[in-house]
Amino acid sequence: MTDSSRQLAEQLQKRFGETLLANIDAVGEVTIEVAGDDLIEVATALRDEPAFSFEILLDVCGVDYANHGKDEWATEETTTSGFSRGVTAATAGRLKAVTEDLVVEKPRSAKRFAAVYHLLSIANNRRLRIRVYAPDDGLPVVPSVIPVWNSADWYEREAFDLFGILFDGHPDLRRLLTDYGFVGHPFRKDFPLSGNVEVIYDAEKQRVVYQPVSIEPRVLVPKVIRAAAVDSVDLTVAVDEEPAGEAAE
Repeated sequence: MTDSSRQLAEQLQKRFGETLLANIDAVGEVTIEVAGDDLIEVATALRDEPAFSFEILLDVCGVDYANHGKDEWATEETTTSGFSRGVTAATAGRLKAVTEDLVVEKPRSAKRFAAVYHLLSIANNRRLRIRVYAPDDGLPVVPSVIPVWNSADWYEREAFDLFGILFDGHPDLRRLLTDYGFVGHPFRKDFPLSGNVEVIYDAEKQRVVYQPVSIEPRVLVPKVIRAAAVDSVDLTVAVDEEPAGEAAE
């Protein structure tokens, strides 16, 4: 929290009141949360009112909060030692190797998908983050902010492509980074690591075709570094012996 971020958070709360579902000031950055129905109105005010003047939209990020706050690997207390213990088998391809009493449940978000907007005010030298949750996990839809910031065009297309978030009112919502025949959305937490299909060249058809993926899904285990293993290695180098095969003078 800084003086600038605290002042901005207070201004936002005073201006928008109960419209803000959350108003967070942490590490010198302010994040507000609004409902999808209020997004355009709030965004327009943030752009046009001199007290805010967020004239630039820097980015629109999709977020998948599936299993948020639930770690497969517990590293908070062991990061400095290089040791990481598997606590919960949360991905396909990994067997449960620990007992249930090691599982630590943490609170998770009630909604899965969100769009996060990063704003910049050159006039006031400030930054702001807006988060909007999609009310339906099965069909995540949030309003498009293209009427407010035209730069949102490709940002929203990217979030749609990678996360499957639909932006209501977008004039040309189609995939941006993946192929037209791509199946699924690769940044979703439940997307298989090996994908769903692969592309090969069919010599008989003389064209590129899709087929089911032939790679076997697997999960790589993080490298474990133990002090005992390092201590057991003899790193002593003999410097007194003459090189083999070299005649002594």
